[in-house]
Amino acid sequence: MLIKLKIYYLFIGCLCYFIQGAFSQNQKIADSLVSLYNSGNYKGNELELISDILWDETNPDTKLYYSELLISKSEIDSKLEEFLKRGYLYKGYALSSKGNNVEALESFFKSLELNNRLEDVEGIGAVLIAIADTYSVMENKENAATYYSKSIDLFRKINDSIGLGSALLNAGDNYFHFKKYDKALSNFEESGIIFKNIKYNQGIAYNKGNIGMVYTEQGRHKQAKAFLEEAITSLEPLDDNYAISVYLLYLSDIYVEENNFTEAFKTANRSLELASSLGLKDQISDANLKLSKLNEKTGNLKDSYKFYKDHITYRDSVNNIHFVQEMADLRVNFEVSQKQIQVDLLNQQKKNQRIIVFSTLAALLVLIIFAFGLFRRFKYVRRTNKIIELEKERSETLLLNILPEETALELKQNGKVQAKKFDSVSVLFTDFEGFTQYAENLSPEKLVESVDYYFSKFDAIIEKHGLEKIKTIGDAYMCAGGLDNLNSNHAVKIIFAAFEILEFVTQSKINNPNNQTRFNIRIGINTGPVVAGVVGTKKFSYDIWGDSVNVASRMESYSESGKINISEETYQIVKDIFICEYRGEIEIKNRGLQKMYFVTGIRSENKISKLQQNMSL
Repeated sequence: MLIKLKIYYLFIGCLCYFIQGAFSQNQKIADSLVSLYNSGNYKGNELELISDILWDETNPDTKLYYSELLISKSEIDSKLEEFLKRGYLYKGYALSSKGNNVEALESFFKSLELNNRLEDVEGIGAVLIAIADTYSVMENKENAATYYSKSIDLFRKINDSIGLGSALLNAGDNYFHFKKYDKALSNFEESGIIFKNIKYNQGIAYNKGNIGMVYTEQGRHKQAKAFLEEAITSLEPLDDNYAISVYLLYLSDIYVEENNFTEAFKTANRSLELASSLGLKDQISDANLKLSKLNEKTGNLKDSYKFYKDHITYRDSVNNIHFVQEMADLRVNFEVSQKQIQVDLLNQQKKNQRIIVFSTLAALLVLIIFAFGLFRRFKYVRRTNKIIELEKERSETLLLNILPEETALELKQNGKVQAKKFDSVSVLFTDFEGFTQYAENLSPEKLVESVDYYFSKFDAIIEKHGLEKIKTIGDAYMCAGGLDNLNSNHAVKIIFAAFEILEFVTQSKINNPNNQTRFNIRIGINTGPVVAGVVGTKKFSYDIWGDSVNVASRMESYSESGKINISEETYQIVKDIFICEYRGEIEIKNRGLQKMYFVTGIRSENKISKLQQNMSL
């Protein structure tokens, strides 16, 4: 992604307030102003001081706090709409930086409505760019192009250099996003000339950085490196860590092309640190993906997989697909309100007898719109309640996927779960043979795909037999039966499940037309007392403990490929149902001699059929 330049306007009357050489944000100034505001020892207008803080503040969370403070203090009086429109503009910038694009659009549209009401042309142009930037980030290129075009036409008309340069720069970003590199460079060249003429240092730095990223995509690495390094050097004194974090990732790509992996890792890690300090979800996701690829290139698959998982987590958190309809509604509502404002302004200009008729018609129109708005509000509330119910059902389903039903109910009612002791529980462990050697030669994507292929089927099998999945540890899978205190045949059920797991693994190796990575499996089972409970307060998990669990793990470790190895305790329960092959007493670590048995078959189909009928009752 490229960096979009945000333009902040402070207005006195109808004039745009700039100080040459101080166009850009400065975090150090913002920090000193925050200290001054918190001390209460300041003179002058409180709202002006808050606006000054927002001008220089770069941290999204801090900017969001002070923008909402400015809104709350200025919306109480219509005479303070000048500050109110600034508050909504700054709030939109803060929300967009945090990846909350739909809420950002709401704030920008409110600011645009206020600027239109105040006939503030420069302010309208600034908000048009902000709206276009947000649509561009959300990959709505048509809306983005429309609002960029409006802003560029407006700034050319009023001869506003910084506004025009910013609009051209951000429109070039939109071209870059859709790989129209020639058009992007054309915009950057024009904006670069404008920023140089007015000595707008931050704009110059952004322009150079964006050109450097275009050159990177075009393979012009030497030129790209020079532009990126110059941009980063210019932005560091300004503490503009948002832009620096993005430019560092492109610089990392160039170091990879130069086979300088030390610097590639250094710049990518620095990018992740800066993005994390600001809570920038998009940049955190991109930096994790970059580090995943770097670790994969250097053969560190374990760290590659870790960074890739973090990339997926942050990528999904900023996915706005579910809010596309809300965007469309926002835009329609805004266009309707704009037309109503134009009608109202036209009516105010009428000085003859027709004004009474037009006023009556306008009043009727307002009533119709109001009634229509109430109707839409009713539909919206009803639709929202349905969504809430669906989300509640999804949450309950998710909780039941994590915890047994009885435990989930206790957690919802009491907010915590008491640990329980069970006198007889059957525990099953599986492990893929030779998985570690395979994993070293697989990409993170293929590794996750292979494990998910097996574990998804295992989940279905244990659910079918009324067992409880406990957890997975790497390539190991653990489940148990008898945790509901209702299932006295859990040892039999868990062996049936083990046979199905073995059958699935065997067939997967036989029927493999696409030559996917497939494994052999070992299974171990033990029956005995355990303690079960929920651990943690965040990302909590249901787990079981006790010597019986340790023995089950040892049964798996001392099993063989394609075999079900059970302990003496489990054997005594199932020996009349299943054919078991005595293996003798085997010395196991920290346990001494233990009797073990391979389960090889079923003794009587008729007997099993009756048993299964009883278990289903």
